[in-house]
Amino acid sequence: MLPVMRCGDYLYPVPKFDLSKGDFEDFMIELNGFHEQFADCFQRSESRDHFFKYMAGQFSPLARKSIEPIALAVENGNVRALQRFVSDAPWADIKMGSKYRSFVDDDLGSPDGAIIFDESGFLKKGHDSVGVAKQYCRSIGKVDNCQVGVFAGYVSESGYAMVDKRLFIPKKWFAKDYSARRKKCKLPEDTVYKSKPQLAAEMLADLRKENILPFKYVLADSIYGENSQFIETVESMPDKTYFVAVSKDTQCWLKRPMTLSKTYRWGGKTRTKTILVGQDSDPMAVEELAKNINDYFWYRRQVSEGAKGPVVYEFTRRRVILSAAGRPQKTIWLLIRRTVGDDPQYRFFISNASSSTSLETLVWLSGLRWAIEQCFDEANTELGMDHYEVRKFSGWHHHILTCMMAHFFLWHMKIRMGKKSTIYYAVAA
Repeated sequence: MLPVMRCGDYLYPVPKFDLSKGDFEDFMIELNGFHEQFADCFQRSESRDHFFKYMAGQFSPLARKSIEPIALAVENGNVRALQRFVSDAPWADIKMGSKYRSFVDDDLGSPDGAIIFDESGFLKKGHDSVGVAKQYCRSIGKVDNCQVGVFAGYVSESGYAMVDKRLFIPKKWFAKDYSARRKKCKLPEDTVYKSKPQLAAEMLADLRKENILPFKYVLADSIYGENSQFIETVESMPDKTYFVAVSKDTQCWLKRPMTLSKTYRWGGKTRTKTILVGQDSDPMAVEELAKNINDYFWYRRQVSEGAKGPVVYEFTRRRVILSAAGRPQKTIWLLIRRTVGDDPQYRFFISNASSSTSLETLVWLSGLRWAIEQCFDEANTELGMDHYEVRKFSGWHHHILTCMMAHFFLWHMKIRMGKKSTIYYAVAA
């Protein structure tokens, strides 16, 4: 049997959040100190007070952490005033986001950090919340009535946090019969339809332009990995390496096929097209490639400790030439992961990492997306990120931003207190 990979073979281990309530002293005093850093992001003292109360409510033991229960639970809380604050009061959103990311950089920033893009769905019963529609909801693994947010996460050897977000607005929300809903939800008039990969590409470009968070890697699931605009955005940043999932139907070659340029006349103009020549010129699906790789080339690696014991997969890699519309394109790494045992299940990843990149590094990258899944899970279960009942566009963004900041505040407390764990978890679903 091949040896299990040691943590030391990875670039760095990702720590687990392992604080408990008993670890905190003077929690509210420190939370107040954190909030004071954002005082200039609000026009009124009442808004600053509401901001503190709202986040304090997210840390409370309430079973439901929406606006009304929070307002009734905190001292001098007022339901309608807190509702107006979250949904209608002016926030300096851009300034708050930049300040927040500067604090993330202080605690988590690393030149080997990674930006991770993923989405999270929020189930909704009604039809009046901005962007709600029958669409795929990843949190339950099926299509249902929900809102979907696209998130940027950050991970380094010091921890992980959510650092940006966009609300996905389905196409039908831009139809004429939705004009009343758009107005009621206060969707900005200049909003245009953008796909999830377009929203992710926009966030990535903004993070690079802002230049606060250092990062080397960009990670994403197949919905982003198979989108040309998203990949082109990463490739426009020469110092960044992407590692993204792709579907089993992705086409490629192990050797670059021979091609010829052929001219032809169409529409009164001379045009040129590339044609394939020679035998075995057709590309193959990555799934077909995987199933024909001899067991000799598969390396068994333990990626985490699960509830039922070690989680183990087998990995192999190949340098392949991607096919686009049946024509050869760039040469990249293909990493293949399969389950151990009969009837193996496969996952596929591609990367523009250098040709000298080791298998260990690619395996390590395949597990880093775990960090943003942990962000979602911890923010939902501990802070009520999915408990909100706001309907307006600004209300959604304000609630999510507050949850992101509350989640990071807990990481800050862990780091400030010097609690460092070396537990490594790396399971990409």
